[in-house]
Amino acid sequence: MKTEIHVVGAAIIQYGKIFCAQRSSTMSLPLKWEFPGGKIEKGESPQDALTREILEEMSCQVIVGDQVAHTVHEYDFGVVHLTTFICVIIEGEPILKEHKSMKWLLAEELASLDWAPADIPTVEKLQEMNSRG
Repeated sequence: MKTEIHVVGAAIIQYGKIFCAQRSSTMSLPLKWEFPGGKIEKGESPQDALTREILEEMSCQVIVGDQVAHTVHEYDFGVVHLTTFICVIIEGEPILKEHKSMKWLLAEELASLDWAPADIPTVEKLQEMNSRG
């Protein structure tokens, strides 16, 4: 039986653009793009986990807003349950500590990147939300 991994991701929106992070070559799913975040630790709410992960990974404070998507994707290393939330930076600028690269893109530009499979439903939801205005 595969490991069940519960993770959270941040769709950080600033000035109408969405933050995208590229995984480093040493991470699983190397060089794929994702919404930053990480594993939920025991006793943490998804929102608390996301606030902590963004502070650890990118040295900025976020406010966690509405849920965008929840997806379950089976990888060879386990079954990932990913919940993504809209986030807004309230302090600091993203500094990459673990990722290779970052971009700020408009919703309609998101499809130009090679996303990790679990993140694709969030990309689609963000594009839908954008097209509705």
